[in-house]
Amino acid sequence: MKYLYHLIIKYPLSCLLIVVIWYLCFFTPPETKLNEVDYIDKWTHIVMYLGTCSVIWIEYLKRHTKVEWTKAILLAWLAPILMSGLIELLQAHCTNGRRSGEWLDVAANSIGVTLALVIGILVARYHGKA
Repeated sequence: MKYLYHLIIKYPLSCLLIVVIWYLCFFTPPETKLNEVDYIDKWTHIVMYLGTCSVIWIEYLKRHTKVEWTKAILLAWLAPILMSGLIELLQAHCTNGRRSGEWLDVAANSIGVTLALVIGILVARYHGKA
């Protein structure tokens, strides 16, 4: 519990965005004309995870003088991908058919997370924290 409190205090925007992702993944979205755009849900997943993980990197780099790469990659790359897989499993098995779990969503989320990792690495190197 103390660790969770520490994360919320140190990374408030990142934590808020993670809560927003969980919320968005379990509510039933309204039908809009955007649903007619090919792969709009996959683009949404990429942008959602790219944005969230970019914020994670920004907050991490603001609070650290040097990147602890193992820790950073575990928390800013692997953890969001695992969270994504967990969300898809829960959607498939715990929403009574309202939402479907799709492995392509995990792939799209992984693309967003990986793009954020690349951006995080580049920003860390640019600021001499790598």
